[in-house]
Amino acid sequence: MSTLDMTEGLRELPFPPVTKQHILNCSYHSWHPKYRAITPKARLIPLPPAFLDYLRSDGIILPPEETDNPAWSDNDSGIFSGADNNDEDEEEAVDPSANWRDTHEAIERTIEELGGKVAPKLNWSAPKDATWIAATNSMECQTPNDIYLLLNSSDFVTHDLAHAFDDTADQSTTPDPEIAYHLVLRKWITLNPSVEFRCFVRNRRLIALCQRDLNHFDFLFNMQDKLRDTIQDFFDAKLRDTFPDPNFTFDVYVPPPHDKVWVIDFNPWAIRTDPLIFSWMELLIMEVPEAAAPEQEKTVRLRIAQPEVPNREIGEVVADEDDEDSDEDDIEEVWQPEFRLVRSDDPEAYGFATPQYSAHKLPKDVVDAGSGGGGQLREFALQWEQAQKLSKQQRAEDSEDE
Repeated sequence: MSTLDMTEGLRELPFPPVTKQHILNCSYHSWHPKYRAITPKARLIPLPPAFLDYLRSDGIILPPEETDNPAWSDNDSGIFSGADNNDEDEEEAVDPSANWRDTHEAIERTIEELGGKVAPKLNWSAPKDATWIAATNSMECQTPNDIYLLLNSSDFVTHDLAHAFDDTADQSTTPDPEIAYHLVLRKWITLNPSVEFRCFVRNRRLIALCQRDLNHFDFLFNMQDKLRDTIQDFFDAKLRDTFPDPNFTFDVYVPPPHDKVWVIDFNPWAIRTDPLIFSWMELLIMEVPEAAAPEQEKTVRLRIAQPEVPNREIGEVVADEDDEDSDEDDIEEVWQPEFRLVRSDDPEAYGFATPQYSAHKLPKDVVDAGSGGGGQLREFALQWEQAQKLSKQQRAEDSEDE
């Protein structure tokens, strides 16, 4: 049956029902204890209701830091001063962390424990859409206030807090379960985006994988078979029979020399997860033969991956020595997960001049300034530039003090 025949008459994507439990299973605090040994170093900090209320509140108010200098605010800067800044006592009294001081101190200790630099995320989402507001233009955070600024500015984090169970099959029939919100702080490392991959699992079978960074990397094509085999072996050994759901996606990082795999995240088998180079229709209707026994599947896949090595010692994984006499046509028909890379002649390889998450990078202040005419927009730009300079100056002074 052709793909056209299979999709004819469909009015919506044929996803199996996505339940609230499926969403919870993909929460970092849910899966991390089980897979801690195969994930980058991270610490989880439980978040009390007062901290969640802080994230949900309007505006961004940061706790005062020990290095804060009240002399920064003056009547001429136009950045920190305003009509309501005349009451200095009121300004000094504002400390949102007073209601969750234990959490604030735990974040400080964790940053220090992880080497002074961390990348934050909530249960499901990292505030990647808010890096425009950070002095580093990245998710690198060195202080609690760096973290609070990113979290408060992120639409992705807002979705975690307010819409975690949207579009689930049991949304209207069952009450929302209590979510144990956590702040995840990962030790800051610079990842090579060329070796990050998204993997798609259907009925506990790895059916497809692709790049996460949608740019062309020529060297990946010579490594394609090795990468697929490495990720497949990792999935078979660590994830296939241990993740609670039969359908899910997971992101991995395969650093040089490309023989070890790290789990970065899990995502639900649902429309909210970006299929990247694939389409969800392709993944949902992809023809996948019935899975063979694990040992047999591994044996045949290894033979196909390196047919040019006649003296390969495969006895360790071959259960039956008579397999050498089996029909070669059967071996050639063994199915492998589809591995897609961005090719140099793909139009998509040159279509990413627009920064990632750019749709989320226009704060309301910018929109309001733009609607007020060119003069107001220029004033906003000057104020923003001065604020960035002051932030960098503070970081430099902090470094000198240390």
